[in-house]
Amino acid sequence: MIGISKLYCGTVEPSDALRYGRHSGSLPSHLLQFSADKKPVVVWNITRRCNLKCIHCYAQAQDRAFPDEMTTAEGKRIIDDLAGFGSPVVLFSGGEPLLRQDLTELAEYAVGKGMRAVISTNGTLITPALAQDLKSVGLSYVGISLDGLADVNDRFRGVKGAYSKALDGIVACQEAGIKVGLRFTMNRLNVQEIPAIFDLLEAMDIPRICFYHLVYAGRGSKLMDEDLSHAETRAALDLIIDRTEDLHRRGKPKEVLTVDNHADGPYLYLRLLREGSPRAAEVLELLQMNEGNSSGRGIGCISWDGSVHADQFWRHYSFGNVRQRPFSEIWADLSNPLMNRLKDKKPWVKGRCAECRWLELCAGNFRVRAEAATGDLWAPDPACYLTDAEIQTDQPN
Repeated sequence: MIGISKLYCGTVEPSDALRYGRHSGSLPSHLLQFSADKKPVVVWNITRRCNLKCIHCYAQAQDRAFPDEMTTAEGKRIIDDLAGFGSPVVLFSGGEPLLRQDLTELAEYAVGKGMRAVISTNGTLITPALAQDLKSVGLSYVGISLDGLADVNDRFRGVKGAYSKALDGIVACQEAGIKVGLRFTMNRLNVQEIPAIFDLLEAMDIPRICFYHLVYAGRGSKLMDEDLSHAETRAALDLIIDRTEDLHRRGKPKEVLTVDNHADGPYLYLRLLREGSPRAAEVLELLQMNEGNSSGRGIGCISWDGSVHADQFWRHYSFGNVRQRPFSEIWADLSNPLMNRLKDKKPWVKGRCAECRWLELCAGNFRVRAEAATGDLWAPDPACYLTDAEIQTDQPN
């Protein structure tokens, strides 16, 4: 996760994270990515059921009941363990998490244990009454997925009218006083919508957006050929940076992040150098704190059936199941060779990744994408768009 607004617009400085000792348990949410202990933020896919049919769904969700979903009692035991382990955030996802009747009960339980509870949703099921319930239990944030304006979004979601209902959900959250933001997955089918999405942020006064790079997992694997080229990715990043800076300059700042491609960090830093920005050195320090991809370390996933994964895209590999062992034990068990290597991926990556001068900032980028594209978990991530000249170790910083 790369904080475009934090880094480029200077809304965060290294001293902000250092003030809290860079400890996950004490850092405010907007600084968690700069923690030193990297206690895992846990994505909990509490259901595989969904009311939409998104063409890029990593969970391959469907609108039907699935066996073996965790019960409410099992869920509370998971939360007990996560809270005791020091995980700062539980992100309820799916499928569509709002289809779980006990979502608010589980969120309230997590908050009561001192955790931040957030949800990732398509937004179509959020009514004013439900938004008030979510607010009342202490939910910190609602991330609503939009992949364009009405026509484009509804094609992605597979259900006509999904866009309109998602906007209703955004308004309901705003009126209830819940922080709400957008999630947008970039690819060739919707990259042209980025300017309109920025217009929407401004028009609806939405404070936050995460732009996700496509990951080749679940149904998203079928979109591999629709992923942005390196040139298209660079153009999209420049557009995101430019529009973020424009909002900031006009006194309408938004929190803008990019997710799932840690080449964005060095790319932004190199742009600051070219522009002669006095912030370049501070941004480099913040990127060093961020440490790049954190799958298997600072982010983890629990599936609807209790399986534990390195992140939400690693469905093909489970380290164990919370029905047999607590997440905390599974996560700390370095006798598993893959878990051990994911705690520090840098010695294991190959090719241009191993030789890259930005390896300390990127940590080898996204391993699932490399495996999906090449069959080799440790091969270079094909979505890295930095040129050979930009990654050469003999180049000055």
